[in-house]
Amino acid sequence: MKLLKYALLVFIGACSYGSLSTIVKLGMNDGFRMQQLVGSQYFFGWCMLLLLVVLFSRKKLGLKVGASLLGAGITISMTGIFYGFAVEQLPASIAIVLLFQFTWIGVILEAVVDRKWPSREKVISMVILLIGTILAGGILEPSVGEMTTNGIVFGLMSAVSFAFYIFVSGRVATQVPAVNKSLYMTTSAMIIIMVVFSPSFIYDGALTDGLWKYGLPLGLLGIVIPVLFFSIGVPKLGSGLGTILGAAELPAAVVASVLVLQEDVSLLRWVGIFVVLIGIAAPQIIPMRTGEKSPKPSSKPSLRKVEL
Repeated sequence: MKLLKYALLVFIGACSYGSLSTIVKLGMNDGFRMQQLVGSQYFFGWCMLLLLVVLFSRKKLGLKVGASLLGAGITISMTGIFYGFAVEQLPASIAIVLLFQFTWIGVILEAVVDRKWPSREKVISMVILLIGTILAGGILEPSVGEMTTNGIVFGLMSAVSFAFYIFVSGRVATQVPAVNKSLYMTTSAMIIIMVVFSPSFIYDGALTDGLWKYGLPLGLLGIVIPVLFFSIGVPKLGSGLGTILGAAELPAAVVASVLVLQEDVSLLRWVGIFVVLIGIAAPQIIPMRTGEKSPKPSSKPSLRKVEL
């Protein structure tokens, strides 16, 4: 029960990520390009985190710690860049299924680093999540669309980078207050995004033309909440369990598209969403049914109190 609040934070952070695709679609329908929307997401997210640091936590970090966090932040930007390119070259259902390979990649990454086999609960959860992802992504439905080799590669690279992002969130500078840690990681991510996608939206009038209406919620839901909540929760849970909880992004994305965009979702995809939720809950349900203790994180995070 002590870990429940941290699991809830990671779950909320993942659901927050899930809302991004709907906001991006709304922005693109309003005439803005994907690069502008992603750039504004990181820009506004970084500004909000900077404000939180100024107001609540002005702690200075050492050069070594700061450099490690800046390096860790690269994984955030790489996920956005790779996934953006994948979506441009693949049907959305295929791109999301490729991204969600991070579930098993993250668990295996933790197992390799810790030199310890994943627990039975995690293995069962991974299998359930893979089945649910295929169903919820709509990959089995007709008219999937055309695929390219580059798109598949970018999709898989986004999965690898997202798995590494969750991993480093639980391993790097766990003693640093969460807002400071999030700001440093987002700083390097924003710089890379600006270099790749261009910062022209800041001065070409796009912001005043309405881009801010999408950039603000994208920054809040795509940077502040998930990065902050992952920074707090993953060190306590371990990256393996954090990765499994991160799968909540897919059901959240589908539900958001139904509620906001009024998209039709087939019964098969709803079944997939239900299966994904079962996979997320499996690491907690299985020990309860067998009378075992809930799985503990395999990482050894700092025992210091997590600050905001």
